[in-house]
Amino acid sequence: MAAGGEPGSGRGADAAARPGIADRVRMFELLSATWIAQSCSAIAKLGIPDLLAQGPRPLAELARQTETNERALGRVLRSLCSAGVLSLAEDGGFALTPLGQLLRAGVPRSSHDAAVMFGDEVFSSFAEIGYTLRTGKPAFEKVYGKPFYDYLADNQDAARTFASAMGDGPVPAALATCDLTGAGRIVDVGGGNGGLLASILRAQPRAAGVLVDLPPAIAQARDRLTAAGLAGRVEFVAGSFFDQVPAGGDVYILSRVLHNWSDADAVRLLRQVRAAAGEGGRLLVFESLLEPEAAADSGAAQPGRQVQSAQLIDLLILLMLPGSDRTSGEYAGLLGQAGFEVTAVRSAPIRARQAESVIEAVPR
Repeated sequence: MAAGGEPGSGRGADAAARPGIADRVRMFELLSATWIAQSCSAIAKLGIPDLLAQGPRPLAELARQTETNERALGRVLRSLCSAGVLSLAEDGGFALTPLGQLLRAGVPRSSHDAAVMFGDEVFSSFAEIGYTLRTGKPAFEKVYGKPFYDYLADNQDAARTFASAMGDGPVPAALATCDLTGAGRIVDVGGGNGGLLASILRAQPRAAGVLVDLPPAIAQARDRLTAAGLAGRVEFVAGSFFDQVPAGGDVYILSRVLHNWSDADAVRLLRQVRAAAGEGGRLLVFESLLEPEAAADSGAAQPGRQVQSAQLIDLLILLMLPGSDRTSGEYAGLLGQAGFEVTAVRSAPIRARQAESVIEAVPR
């Protein structure tokens, strides 16, 4: 017991730990965060950010175009003004803020599809977090009766939303540390809608790409790479990467893929890649590593926020999928089981605002 204090006396360590007004305010912010998140999801589904893209609109017009109750809509929109997502125009209408622009569909770095997915499948899964805590199993499977990727296979709209939400994420900043000079054939396994592969092919004009993913993601990737003028340099392979990974690549990429899977399935996928890579290919794995000091030592901007973001993604995976984020040593163990040898682990460069590191490996 700390000197100078009795249990419940309010002195010593107990007094130091007593919450203050600021703590109560912060706790209310945490507990009510889902209210704003669900409101963002709702207006994204209604298309309100897209209606406001050309400028402020009156409430009555927004309610009419979205077939919603005007009074209820106004109360939701005003709450989003308080959160900085929208603003009140001088004429009493509503306008988008720079933050709210991210809820528009089809714009660079859009969060529209993430908002939709977080408001539906993710929100429903977190309502059953107690199940995960009791069993260690993803709550998603309790809510929807099947594993996440089986659900996507049976729900094409959800699959398209998921592919778009994941594909609209930023390219891993650690890519800047990778030397792809001379790589003629680059295979992006689980490459989503092609954002990472597009970035690589623009930087490597002599390289060809191969993108492997499920059909909804491949459809989006084909459109995206066609619009970028790169589709002619890409082979699109629709299907499960557990069934096929094309052979003959100089470089294979797994970006934000392995953390979705259990150890056994991660090794199963890595063995598929190992068989395809032969003896001359190399593998780049982009993942957030569960090593807070790595983020701090990298010199990246706001390392504390990066670590928090990585931990939140790990929490999301816990509720939705059988995988988890891992340490570099744990990934090295999985790679070793699949026949790879780790040659380097590199963090994102200075001022990068992402947590992913890259693990480089070669067949052994």
